[in-house]
Amino acid sequence: MIKKACIIDDDKLYIGLIKMLVKKNNLAQELLIFENGELAFQFFRDQLEKQTPDLPQVVLLDLNMPVMDGWDFLDEMQPYAVKIKEEGLKINVVSSTINPVEIDMVNSSNIVNSFITKPIDKQSMIKAFSI
Repeated sequence: MIKKACIIDDDKLYIGLIKMLVKKNNLAQELLIFENGELAFQFFRDQLEKQTPDLPQVVLLDLNMPVMDGWDFLDEMQPYAVKIKEEGLKINVVSSTINPVEIDMVNSSNIVNSFITKPIDKQSMIKAFSI
């Protein structure tokens, strides 16, 4: 079980499903939830600028959200790429897209750990939470 994980998604049903899977499978002690990329970016920027950041080990990031979507979140996080790697932060993009161009874009990002297709299943969750 990891100490802390984070969901960045605006879909309340999906968030409920993830909460249930995390609890049922003892995947994380604490779960941070942000309903858009802007709120999440503010949190991560503040933490990454600290000497000793208190970051989740795993992030599940949706691509399609209001205010700031997952693509913009990834762009904003790019200046912190070295610190993200140093801290061992695993950003997993979770999306219903089947567009191969978008999947390739996600997989080519140097700060993304993996692409997971929605709906997420138990095996994908366990794999995403393994560090």
